[in-house]
Amino acid sequence: MSTVTEGVEPGDLESGPINRSPKLAALMAGQPDHESGVSLWRGAFRRMRRNPSAIVGAVIVLAFVIIAVCAPLIAPYDPANSAWINQVTPEDVPGPSAGHPLGLDPSGSDELTQLIFGARQSLIIGVVATGIGLIVGMTLGTLAGAFGGWVDTAVMRVVDIMLSIPGLMLAVSVAAVLGRRPISIMIAIAAVQVPVFARLLRGSMLSQRRQDYVLASFSLGLRRRTVVMSHVLPNSVGPVIVQATLTLATAIIEVAALSYLGLGDPDPAVAEWGRMLVKAQDRLQSDPQLTLLPGACIAVTALGFTLFGEALREALDPKSRR
Repeated sequence: MSTVTEGVEPGDLESGPINRSPKLAALMAGQPDHESGVSLWRGAFRRMRRNPSAIVGAVIVLAFVIIAVCAPLIAPYDPANSAWINQVTPEDVPGPSAGHPLGLDPSGSDELTQLIFGARQSLIIGVVATGIGLIVGMTLGTLAGAFGGWVDTAVMRVVDIMLSIPGLMLAVSVAAVLGRRPISIMIAIAAVQVPVFARLLRGSMLSQRRQDYVLASFSLGLRRRTVVMSHVLPNSVGPVIVQATLTLATAIIEVAALSYLGLGDPDPAVAEWGRMLVKAQDRLQSDPQLTLLPGACIAVTALGFTLFGEALREALDPKSRR
């Protein structure tokens, strides 16, 4: 049974006004404990500050974003500049030098410049694709979770059909139909993400619909649209936002995969990590750094988003709170 001394340290119960802690004094005076009464997101932020994985992931993501946004300022050359093509031979690609810290690529461009601008391309496509998938998926999940009945059945059958197709195969099919354009890659990756967001939001909304506050809202005469948009949906989007951070990691990998398969931007002046892997695959034995560098960028960036997303999920999960 709850008492007024709940959450008070043993030393706080000693007699005398001098030994009373501020927490015990506030509880005895009937005042709320503002230190523990924080919002869900503020409490999650406090827990993430104590999580080493969250800090590492946030640092990697922040560094990736800064490099992508400031690429024209920090890159030493233009990504379309291939003035050093005469230094590249079929047997050898020049390595690191004073003017090129990471050497050249098989096209005679600066490798460091390609990596920096490749981060911008991956960020733009990954974020836009995830945004499209999030919007469409949340729309379908909201329809299914709010109305139920035949609407839920129809939406979920469409989602099941999309889930029955392997993700990469679905993305390749959509990108091949729409043509080799950046918007095609965005739509292709978004199509893979839509069913994930839709099912997650639907399940979360169905769970919220059984809560007492929903019954109380209907008892007060509120309309279904008001209850759904003002109460059920805001309380259901937490897991979807967490999933979006995790999906960004896979989106960046899928961008590189589609470019590697030849479905990326056809403009050779556009730097992209997947295309760098394609150009370097014939030189894996003689110049392995041309493959290892973009591969490491893809892996580290995906790791950063994964660490941050997992830490956010644990911070928002009541069962994982410490």
